[in-house]
Amino acid sequence: MLIRRRAIVALLLVGSAAAQATDAPALGAHTLLTHSEGMGKSPAVTEPLDTQPSGSSLIVFNGGYASNDARPVDSYANRWKQLGRSVYYNGYGGSFNVSAYVALNAKGGAQHTVRIDKPGNAGGEISVPFIEVKQAGVLQDVAQNYPEPGLVLTSGNVTTTGPATLVAVWWGDGGVKHMTARPDNDFTVIDSYLLLPDNSGVQVAIASRQVTAAGTYHVSWVGSPIQGAILWLFAFQAK
Repeated sequence: MLIRRRAIVALLLVGSAAAQATDAPALGAHTLLTHSEGMGKSPAVTEPLDTQPSGSSLIVFNGGYASNDARPVDSYANRWKQLGRSVYYNGYGGSFNVSAYVALNAKGGAQHTVRIDKPGNAGGEISVPFIEVKQAGVLQDVAQNYPEPGLVLTSGNVTTTGPATLVAVWWGDGGVKHMTARPDNDFTVIDSYLLLPDNSGVQVAIASRQVTAAGTYHVSWVGSPIQGAILWLFAFQAK
């Protein structure tokens, strides 16, 4: 009888863990579109991804010329919400900025693309990360900051109430062609554009981390050469 009870308890624990896993968000498909300076075209269109038909949240950034600061349009006609205002790079006289957009409970499927029109400078440099977070119905928290130049640049804090997928984005602001940017706190880089051609481009690195419990989290980026960076940190949960 004792053995049977232990077996039942074990099965219940396995079932509970499976249910919790089902409720947990996870990193989905992702890509990074880049146009180097003078080599771009309008519109800027990402490589096609196979995203989930429903239940995912999507992130898109538009980093580059302020005159190309158009909202994203995707092939599944999702509604994109800008998070805050565009952030302008220091030292460029208002010519360059970065904007963040999300689509919650998005529609998706095969050959999913995002388009950004470039009305001001079709040939200009631009970087467009496109990231899916599966089983993510809630953007639980988001932090955005712009630290002064330094070897270590630390994001703001995000707080979760349970399992979450964290997505961190780093946008370097220096006139640097060969850059390193490494996140700490168990974040893993998933896409980056840090080795630029001679005609330049928009530096960016994207990292993610899965957390299994409620808590407050941040990420620090170690970069070389030293420069400033516009930082975002997102926390997505299932509910």
